[in-house]
Amino acid sequence: MFSRLCQQLNGLPEEETSRSCCCDHHTNDGARRDQLFSHRSVCGLSRGSTGSEECLWLDQVVIHVGALSLKESQELAQHAAKIGADGIAVIAPFFLKPWNKDNLVNFLKEVAAAAPALPFYYYHIPALTGVKIRAEELLDGIQDKIPTFQGLKFSDTDLLDFGQCVDQNQQRQFAFLFGVDEQLLSALVMGATGAVGSTYNYLGRKTNQMLEAFERKDFSSALNHQFCIQRFINFVVKLGFGVSQTKAIMTLVSGIPMGPPRLPLQKASREFTDNAKAKLKSLDVLSFTDLKDGNLEAS
Repeated sequence: MFSRLCQQLNGLPEEETSRSCCCDHHTNDGARRDQLFSHRSVCGLSRGSTGSEECLWLDQVVIHVGALSLKESQELAQHAAKIGADGIAVIAPFFLKPWNKDNLVNFLKEVAAAAPALPFYYYHIPALTGVKIRAEELLDGIQDKIPTFQGLKFSDTDLLDFGQCVDQNQQRQFAFLFGVDEQLLSALVMGATGAVGSTYNYLGRKTNQMLEAFERKDFSSALNHQFCIQRFINFVVKLGFGVSQTKAIMTLVSGIPMGPPRLPLQKASREFTDNAKAKLKSLDVLSFTDLKDGNLEAS
């Protein structure tokens, strides 16, 4: 797995890439998180080499350690600390769900305590977990319970909730990472400090252009870049878009086989990949034109 990750990071032009890596977020198509990362792999990602293989240098490597079992999350948190991760992130358990803030905070507290030296991030994605506890409510007093709490990945379309997270915590140095790629510009206006998303694996250049325009206060250009991203996402959503289709597009762009999805997910159809390929070319969102479909069958 690690060699494939290095291939992916090294294979994209600089303008397509990010300086941080969130390993094993929901684009991974399984609820169980195996201990896939070694000390060698995290050091290689964060320091620029893996011995014989050069790898893109990253500022941060945050590992997601959420799981359905508290014990498993704790073991993964300990493992992340042992191998040198820069932080851990945790999703809410979604089989036996916490139904109120206190239950959820107590779960997160126990996971964070297993790696007390690592910055801790909560991954808020209610559409997948079914845990509808508002992030604004969760953040109220959370550092009293979890001293290592550093921020939130907010993957929801409720911009009122997100805006209140930012507004009510302006005196704290929390990271507010937004996870709905097609709404990122709106989140930036509300105070998002970063983003984690699946489309940045192949729409990185266009997203970076939007971020650069926003930084220089060229809001018209930023909006045009966001609209371009939305055109592609809107197109593939109508075709049926999920983890399987994301893997197919990543393979198409990078030429690196991402592997088949795990059951019950089904492989993306050739019709989907052909349509996505045509749309990517028509929107001119990539920094290169050589889409590599030779490895699609392997995926």
